[in-house]
Amino acid sequence: MTKTFLHEARNDGSPATGKVRVWDPLVRVFHWSLVAAFLVAWLSAEELSTVHEIAGYVVAGLVAFRLVWGFVGSRYARFAQFLKGPAATLSYVGDMTQRRERRYLGHNPAGGVMILVLLVTLAGTALTGWLMAEPARLAMLPQMPQIVAPAWADADQDGAENGLGGEEALEEVHEVLANLMLFLIALHVASVVIASFRHHENLAQAMVTGDKRAPAPGDIA
Repeated sequence: MTKTFLHEARNDGSPATGKVRVWDPLVRVFHWSLVAAFLVAWLSAEELSTVHEIAGYVVAGLVAFRLVWGFVGSRYARFAQFLKGPAATLSYVGDMTQRRERRYLGHNPAGGVMILVLLVTLAGTALTGWLMAEPARLAMLPQMPQIVAPAWADADQDGAENGLGGEEALEEVHEVLANLMLFLIALHVASVVIASFRHHENLAQAMVTGDKRAPAPGDIA
């Protein structure tokens, strides 16, 4: 395995005093590019439709990349490394409420769930936006997997009863997902700030440099 420590822990078992490379360059570029693309998409939603659409395609491309990189990327980028089961995740959340959660070098279990929810919500926002861009694309909906198609069918039926067509119902879904993203982003930022104070490290800075404090005894690497 490739060594990532810039300074190894000493042989006597005392904690390492240096840093460890956690986030690879592609993860960092993805993260900040996604922040910029979503911000542009949000700000251009009402007045600059072309810019909004381009930003939406960028978001979709970034999400697609992250999904692939979650399987073939570096250690801490992989879903298998930070997505835990429900029991482990709930246990970690319980530890958080009692201020005794352990420090994770990568994403902690709660953070892993947040990453997954953000990616799914972004994918849904991008998909609904893409469908809205061309009315003819609505005809593709019946050909989608059955787990998705009935939801759109119900939306179309309810929309028709209330004087809304399929396109208007789809726009409502798109706006709900976009607003949900704002809530998730606020929750994500708050969690990063709290974790930074609790573990005495700047997590936002770590996503810029790629480096975090080397693990101490009790930390999970």
